[in-house]
Amino acid sequence: MKIVKLEGLTLLADDVSRLAQFYQEVLGFEIVIEEEHYVEFNNAGVRLAICSKSLMADNTNGYTSFTESRKGQAFELNFQCDSPDQVYALYNEFVSEGAIAVTAPQIKPWGHTTGFFGDPEGNVHSIFAVNPA
Repeated sequence: MKIVKLEGLTLLADDVSRLAQFYQEVLGFEIVIEEEHYVEFNNAGVRLAICSKSLMADNTNGYTSFTESRKGQAFELNFQCDSPDQVYALYNEFVSEGAIAVTAPQIKPWGHTTGFFGDPEGNVHSIFAVNPA
């Protein structure tokens, strides 16, 4: 069995600048590298970056997944909070600052308070907290 370490997660974008601005200004990520087609954020554990689809197409000799229009959800980021109250507060803050309201926070049967919001490229992400027992 092979075991590999996940070093980073790169989000693909049509508009790197717009998506990076959202992740910086709305979600609070600090930009550590900013180029025209690539942005990297300060994030403990796993590197988080945004790269243009056009640069990835160039890097892969025009591989079709980078040149075709994307349809549907490609990935979801999950942001964990310390408490359900923080979920409600941050969800409302994110939406007031430009996140797309998808589903307001709710108590879910799996024991979390969870809400869903979208970023400017249409990716839907969750914000949650484990409910106290």
